[in-house]
Amino acid sequence: MLHIRELGGRLAAFEFVERKVAGLRQSRPNVLREDSSEHITSLERGLSVLRAFSSERPEMTLSQVAAETHLSAATARRCLHTLVNLGYAAQRGKLFVLRPTVVAFASAYLDSMNLELVVRPYLQDVRDKTGDSASLAVLADTDILYLVHVSTNRMVRVPCAVGTRFPAYPTSLGRVLLAYRSKDMLDDYFRKTRLVARTDKTVTSKSVLRNILASTRENGYATTQDELDYGIVSVAVPIFNTSNEILAAVNCSTSTARASKADMTQSRLPVLREAARSIEIELRRYPMLAHSLGL
Repeated sequence: MLHIRELGGRLAAFEFVERKVAGLRQSRPNVLREDSSEHITSLERGLSVLRAFSSERPEMTLSQVAAETHLSAATARRCLHTLVNLGYAAQRGKLFVLRPTVVAFASAYLDSMNLELVVRPYLQDVRDKTGDSASLAVLADTDILYLVHVSTNRMVRVPCAVGTRFPAYPTSLGRVLLAYRSKDMLDDYFRKTRLVARTDKTVTSKSVLRNILASTRENGYATTQDELDYGIVSVAVPIFNTSNEILAAVNCSTSTARASKADMTQSRLPVLREAARSIEIELRRYPMLAHSLGL
């Protein structure tokens, strides 16, 4: 059976789209809520059950699923047994676990949008010129979600892959993605987010973070060092659509033994900005991809 961490990561890409569509429904209530028949509550409940599983919760009992999803035990049971019958989950005694079949959801998104084909060559160029790993990520609720990642052969403290999620606030990618959000969206983010120190260098003050985000927007990039974990330094820049709205962010990261924040700004930032502009040009050729990232 597929390792639950990889499985959860791949499912996260599908979850990103589902959450974006849910957000669109909330921000444009008249589109779907004028006619309640346009909203399938049972589908929403089934998706919430899928999202309940994670690396921290790879196996759950019925009562745990009900508690995590805020569904009644009867509703959670029906959702779980439907997923089992369809082959998306398995039951072992009282425990339920996802099956590899759910990866098809994420694969459908990644394949249909040609994301790897469009973005990977430019991230590989960043990797080849700098020797650092390079990634593209989007904001998924309060986290960053990696959609493309090009790694190096060096050992890293925090491994990344497609579908990996980290809190946004201690990462360069997250700070870029947050910096270009509206005031209302930022206020909502800080209401929902518990700012926990990942290291003794992690900024957890909301006022300080707001100032950092303002500087990030003014400068057009963000750098972090030792905030997500010790020994990691990174720099990130935004990806915009033709309306100058942020779609995603790209970064490169490496060990602090190889570079400092000053090094990242001086030597990596120009390379990263060149890659970002090339990706923006490519996205103009694939408007559907840009639309899916920017919902």
